[in-house]
Amino acid sequence: MRRLPVYLLLDISGSMSGEPIQAVNNGIQILHSALRREPQAHEIAYLSVITFESSVKQLIPLTELNDFQPPSLKAGGGTSLGGALDLVTKCAEREVIKNSPDSKGDYKPLVYIMTDGEPTDNPDKYLPAFKAYKWGVVVACAAGSGANTAMLQKIAGENVLALDVCDSSSIAAYFKYVSSSIVVSSKRVDAGGEPGSVSELPPPPPEISLIKF
Repeated sequence: MRRLPVYLLLDISGSMSGEPIQAVNNGIQILHSALRREPQAHEIAYLSVITFESSVKQLIPLTELNDFQPPSLKAGGGTSLGGALDLVTKCAEREVIKNSPDSKGDYKPLVYIMTDGEPTDNPDKYLPAFKAYKWGVVVACAAGSGANTAMLQKIAGENVLALDVCDSSSIAAYFKYVSSSIVVSSKRVDAGGEPGSVSELPPPPPEISLIKF
C-alpha cells in the first residue's frame, strides 16, 4: 500500500507556554480524530511529529493512524526552525519509500509547519537541501504577530497562513484546517492526482488568513 506521509513541525519554544501549548496538544488530538473518520485518509495517511525549541526532536516517526498516540508537549527554549527543516529532510530521506523499477513508492510527503516566533538559528543554511526534496506540499503557519513571515515564504512559497492571535480557538481552527487539507490531498492522490496547494484547498476559516506576498 502506498502511504501519504504527513510531517507536523511544531514550535514548542518558551513563547508557546500556557494556553498555546495546551491548544497544540488538543489540536493534535482533533487532527488525529478527524483523519480516522475519513476512509481514504484513514487508510493511507501516516503521521510524524517533529518538535523544535532550542533542540529538535522527531517525537513520533511516520505512524499509521490506528497506532498513532498524540504526544503531550511542553514548551520551553528557543526556536530552532532551521534545525527542524534539516531534521524533516533527513527523516523523509530515511522513512519515505521511493519508487523502484518493480513498484511505486509512497506519495510525496506533506509538511505542515507552525511557529510563533523569530528563528533562533539560521534556517537559510538548511533551505537548499529542504527545497531540493520532492515534497507534495509545504504549508507554513505564522501563529500570531511574532513569526517571521518572510522566512516562512522562503520555506513554503505561497502557502503561508497567519493566525492573528495565538490562542486556543485560533490554534484549534488551524488543526481542523490541516485535517481537512490532508483529507482533500488523500482523495486527490488516491484518484491519481497530486496534493493541492493552499489555493486549491477549501478556504480557511475566519481565524486563519492566507498571506499575500
